[in-house]
Amino acid sequence: MAKPEFYVGEALIGAAPDLAHVDLIMGSKEGPVGISFANAISTPSMGHGGLLACIRPNLVPKPYTLIIPKVTVSKMEDANKIFGPAQAAVAKAVADAVEERIIPIDKIDDWLIIVSVFIHPEANDYRKIYQYNYGATKLALQRALKRYPPIEKIFYDKDRAKHPVAGMRVPRLWRPPYIQIALDHPQIEHHLKVVKQLPKSDRIILEVGTPFLKKYGVEAIRRIRELAPEKFIVADLKTLDVGKLEVDFAFEATADAVVASGLASPASLDKFLLEANRLGIYGFVDTMEVPDPVEKLKKLKRIPDVVILHRAIDVENVEEGTDDAQRQRWHYVPKIKELYADQKLASGRERVLVAVAGGIEPETAKYALDMGADILIVGRYITSSKDVKNATRRFLNILPGYSDIDLKRIHSEDDDNGVKKPHWD
Repeated sequence: MAKPEFYVGEALIGAAPDLAHVDLIMGSKEGPVGISFANAISTPSMGHGGLLACIRPNLVPKPYTLIIPKVTVSKMEDANKIFGPAQAAVAKAVADAVEERIIPIDKIDDWLIIVSVFIHPEANDYRKIYQYNYGATKLALQRALKRYPPIEKIFYDKDRAKHPVAGMRVPRLWRPPYIQIALDHPQIEHHLKVVKQLPKSDRIILEVGTPFLKKYGVEAIRRIRELAPEKFIVADLKTLDVGKLEVDFAFEATADAVVASGLASPASLDKFLLEANRLGIYGFVDTMEVPDPVEKLKKLKRIPDVVILHRAIDVENVEEGTDDAQRQRWHYVPKIKELYADQKLASGRERVLVAVAGGIEPETAKYALDMGADILIVGRYITSSKDVKNATRRFLNILPGYSDIDLKRIHSEDDDNGVKKPHWD
């Protein structure tokens, strides 16, 4: 027996307060849509009762369409908006969709439609209420039958989008390479000044360094967040044990990522990465002083989001800390990527990113990028500079395909003419 047909659509059109936001489900009377339709029309909830869409009194469109208000109808003014322009708009959109063959005409007696309609309490322009709800319903019907959006569009937009009501964009590391600025100075005033001077760029990550954290605790993360609400912030905990607790502390302080020391036991690292993943933030593993990063990573059951190849400050003046030795260390970049080659995300992007750290300057950074590094962790070159903005620009300008802001993130709806599969860069 064939499964009952079932479609879901959504659309938002217009400007506040008269905007329209429509959610709808459409499908066979014999399936879940039919059951929901019957329940909603026979047992309306207080203030949210359903009403049939009507082109005019005594004339309903087909498929039969039920309107469910999203906002409680508490007074006659609200009722008039629903029973007037909104009801007419939804009905007309459904009738036009059938006439234009958006909805197959042979399905009009087999399908039902449930449309959830939002009318702002302050909306007062009946013409706009009608226009916006007509357009939103028509678009939602088209999207439902196209099964819009395609998964490629979801992958492409999910890290670029900014929800208009939430008013913020939570950053993810979807567009490497990045510059990660290590805020390691023990004075918070110094770092607040540095952050204020940074150029605006999607490619900048902020790291609340270990000395900074040790002096001020996770409060340091909150202070940086106040200045940079949309920046990706890494808490360099260098955790060795009891990682779950430290991850929780950093998460509550709004960190986007946490760092464990690669010297920790595999069991500790697995718990650390598990907790970061559970909370939806990134788990970094810093392989400073780990002789063979690849061998250590092979012992882990969990997959880190970022692996750091790190030269310690204290060894910069000894043989194993020379620039040549550091460049040899960076040969692990392609080896780490090879280790996780079969872990690519469904979008085609790499599951594990590789960062390099330790006395990075623009000249050495180019070599790291050539080796495939995704993140350049830079400290003193920027944070101790007399011209923070210019010092940062020197790094940004060597990033492949660099631009300050992702221009493709500008809001657009391209579903009317089909969606081309994005190029994953």
